[in-house]
Amino acid sequence: MIRLSGVAHLSAIGVFVIALIFAGVNIAYLWWLLLAPIVLVFWIRRLRTVVDDDGITAVRTFRTDRVAWADLRHLQFPKWSAARAVTNLGDKVPLPAVGFQDLPVISVRSGGRVPDPFAAYEESLRDEEQ
Repeated sequence: MIRLSGVAHLSAIGVFVIALIFAGVNIAYLWWLLLAPIVLVFWIRRLRTVVDDDGITAVRTFRTDRVAWADLRHLQFPKWSAARAVTNLGDKVPLPAVGFQDLPVISVRSGGRVPDPFAAYEESLRDEEQ
């Protein structure tokens, strides 16, 4: 299971401080702002990508998408966007919390269906040394 970094929870502290400042203006009308950090923590805990023997499951804010290994064409890592699983039909499924550095974990959990570019690079270095 690939989750957002634990550091993401620190953002809830910042949101709490800002909400406290705004709610302090008029607590009778703006008390609901104090719920924002709680909602943020639940959202951070929900976002995840699960890689297992059957495929990849992307758990997002309001939906969960599953891509079986047979339906996966490739993974895509856009420069300024979330990683995506591209299906054989061309559908792009965003993968929350997945970065390029997670490819070794995905490769192991997928049973080698997704290649690990870091291992390939290290193997090419060993071949050059010999």
